[in-house]
Order: sequence, then structure tokens, then C-alpha cells
Amino acid sequence: MSGQADLLEYIDFRSVECLNQQPAHPIGNALKQGYRDDQGLYLESDTDEQMLIHIPFNQAVKLNSLVIKSSGTEGRGPRSIRLFKNTPSIGFGEAENAPAVQEFELTEKELEGEALTLRFVKFQSLTSLSIFVANNQGDEENTRIQKIAIFGQSGETMNVADIKKAGEEEKK
Repeated sequence: MSGQADLLEYIDFRSVECLNQQPAHPIGNALKQGYRDDQGLYLESDTDEQMLIHIPFNQAVKLNSLVIKSSGTEGRGPRSIRLFKNTPSIGFGEAENAPAVQEFELTEKELEGEALTLRFVKFQSLTSLSIFVANNQGDEENTRIQKIAIFGQSGETMNVADIKKAGEEEKK
């Protein structure tokens, strides 16, 4: 598909959050430009292997693929992930039990940086993406992610002030 680009510039970093992240290894390490390409920086879960990552966008976007890199982490790379759209307040219980938009069982090869193809028709008009990491490759206590990259295209922005009231132009 043409027009697919890294959507980094459309992420609202002020509102990004990761539930169950270690304070010393936060989500910015895996998501922000420069940090996510540094092999020494990574996102790591805190009390167990699960994480719930909320990524809001500053405008509606269309997603086509996702990269989750976690190579050489001794079984700590994510295995089962579930993706949700436009659910910024989803919690762990709902993320485990509610129907996901798409699910993946990641392989070691995919964790080397291979793009995961998303069902493009299911990921239209996204204002936020939530990624639930259910477990990891080696059933280790913590999960590590070195890089998260989201690819797609920006949606058209609409200025609400430009919308005319129905019939306003007809009265002229």
C-alpha cells in the first residue's frame, strides 16, 4: 500500500501510558525516536509478565502494520498480544476477556523486527491503540520490548469551526 509511514509524529506522547511498567524502563524507551533504536534501552514489565500499553494519536489514523522488537532478551520477548482500538480506559481484566480487534502469537523471528500485518479495514479512524501483552516467550517473570513502531497513514483532519450549520448557505 502506498502512503504507509511511521506514525511517530502523530502519537500524543503526553498521554501515552503503560500499565505495569518498571519505572527505570518506561514506555518511552521503546516508543520514542532515538530511544527505540538504542539496544541498551527497553520497556520492561514490573510485577509480572503482563503489560497494557495505551497509545493515543493527535488525529485519526489508519494502521496497516506494527513492529514489536525484542531480540536477544532471553525469553522475555512478548508472545501473546491483543490489539484494541479506541479504548483508552481499558483495564487488564477487560483486555484479557473482551474480544480484541486482532491477536498475535509472536515468533522469535517476528521479534527481530519483522512487521506484523494488521487487518487494514479493522484499523481505520483510530484515535488510540491499546496493546495488551499477555505473556512472554519463556514464561519469565518480566517482559521486555526494545522497539514499538506503528505504520499507516494519517486521517484527514477536520476543523470543527469550518462546519456550516445545515441550511445556512441556502438562506443567503
